[in-house]
Amino acid sequence: MLINYYKNRPYLITKSLSPENQESPVHFLQPDFISSEYVYRRNHFSFPVITPKNFTLLINGRVNKPLTFHYFDLLKMPAKTIEMVMECAGNKRAKFKPRIYGEQWEDGAITHGRWKGIPLFHLLSFTEVQEEGQEIVFEGFDAGKQKDNKIVPFARSLPLQNALHPDVLVAYQYNDQPLKFKHGFPLRLVVPQWYGMASVKWLKRITVTDSPFHGPFQTIDYVYYFKNKENRNIPVTYMNVNSIIQQPLDQTIRNKGNQLIKGTAWTGRGNITEVVISFDQGKTWRPTLLNKSLAGPYSWVTWQYLWQADKKGEYNIWIRASDSAGRIQPTKPVWNKKGYGYNAISEVHVKIE
Repeated sequence: MLINYYKNRPYLITKSLSPENQESPVHFLQPDFISSEYVYRRNHFSFPVITPKNFTLLINGRVNKPLTFHYFDLLKMPAKTIEMVMECAGNKRAKFKPRIYGEQWEDGAITHGRWKGIPLFHLLSFTEVQEEGQEIVFEGFDAGKQKDNKIVPFARSLPLQNALHPDVLVAYQYNDQPLKFKHGFPLRLVVPQWYGMASVKWLKRITVTDSPFHGPFQTIDYVYYFKNKENRNIPVTYMNVNSIIQQPLDQTIRNKGNQLIKGTAWTGRGNITEVVISFDQGKTWRPTLLNKSLAGPYSWVTWQYLWQADKKGEYNIWIRASDSAGRIQPTKPVWNKKGYGYNAISEVHVKIE
């Protein structure tokens, strides 16, 4: 009798089918470079249809020389590679209390990998941006109906000074392989340290404007609507300092003895400087061991702590990360109407028998 043995492996966690939104099984992955197979999928519309037009990129607007670049021309240009975290602005939305409408992401709307492409400022240098240029609008090939039944594309803008950062890329590779179709093939924008909505997929057009962009994904979605009326309507931009406990999983049972607690931490400002752990709900904190071997300035760091769990009982394990910009994960998240930017202290509850 022939018996087939299959290697146990995790799968993406489906949040919706149309449009397709799936979460990474991040708790079960090695945290160096997440393979395309396990990169989370966040979409507002159905996937676009790939045609020859998808392989051209137009740059127009407030430029002296509007140009159209072909995908294969871009592959011949001097390229740059960066290693970075990309996190959905709604990551961990399911943890807000009271609950918030929207995709109920847990911890897995995030990835970490190696992106290769052409620096945007290099492409813009061919077009000669005019002095009146203030913002750059990035439009994807994906589009669909909004509440008013109008067809709109997914489009976002960046202020000119942010767009010209040398590490903002028009990317065509992820982890040394061509982009997968569901992650933006053939071209997508990659914006380090910003939440993932800025990294527009299936890039179609780049337009330099002399006035602020007011598309729905710029001024309605991806905006913090706080309870405090004095601080409302703040755009979502840089990632908050944050962390994940990968192991042990929440509500698991372990035997007495040494327990390895591990995970990752990241930030959109500077770099991670400290990750601390508490077993008494924040009364005392102990340092974890940081591993900063992932060298990129936009990489996450891994951390671990060897816990001598010698007594039976139930334990709350808290993890808190800090960054070089002086930001620290708060005990409670800042609640907002759309459920963006959750970054409260990471917590799991375990039972030792």
